[in-house]
Amino acid sequence: MSPNTDNPSSASAGRIRCKWAASDPLMARYHDEEWGVPEYDSRMLWEMLMLEGFQAGLSWITVLRKRDAFRAAFREFDPAKVARFTEKDVERLLLDAGIIRSRAKIVATIEGARIFLDMQKSGVEFSEWVWNLAGGRPIQNSGPIPASTPLAETISKELKRRGFKFVGPVIVYAWMQACGIVNDHSPDCFRRNARARRKSVVR
Repeated sequence: MSPNTDNPSSASAGRIRCKWAASDPLMARYHDEEWGVPEYDSRMLWEMLMLEGFQAGLSWITVLRKRDAFRAAFREFDPAKVARFTEKDVERLLLDAGIIRSRAKIVATIEGARIFLDMQKSGVEFSEWVWNLAGGRPIQNSGPIPASTPLAETISKELKRRGFKFVGPVIVYAWMQACGIVNDHSPDCFRRNARARRKSVVR
């Protein structure tokens, strides 16, 4: 999810949040509990990358509201299970009104699971690979929030080289923000310097 402003806004309980998080209670919870918290779990990083791909051309709140349905449809985003999906599963998913019914994005997710597993088999752990590209620690952005960065372009190229789809630099940067690879909380946001653990339970 990539916000379009870094101006803070007052929210409930006297907290100051990033302005984009004040628009919807679900977004506020996502902001408070997940967005910008460093994620080191390979499977979760992959799940978030796939969901960011589904967001392409849409808003993140659309994906967030459908996340339970996505997780049910894609077997809790277990790469080993998703990698075994067949054309029959693609047709099933295209009939699932709970998710975003894009054949291209569905097929890209199935292929993404296979690539994820291939990386593991070759000794490349997804989390270590991503974080090494990012320099090994969260990037603290203190300036205006960009749509992309040179690093996002580099990671995008590497993901594409491995065969991932819907991983352009704008999508990748939104993913980096969501997974805490970069900290783009506004300076006055209460989450800017927080060290809370990612909950991944927003519903």
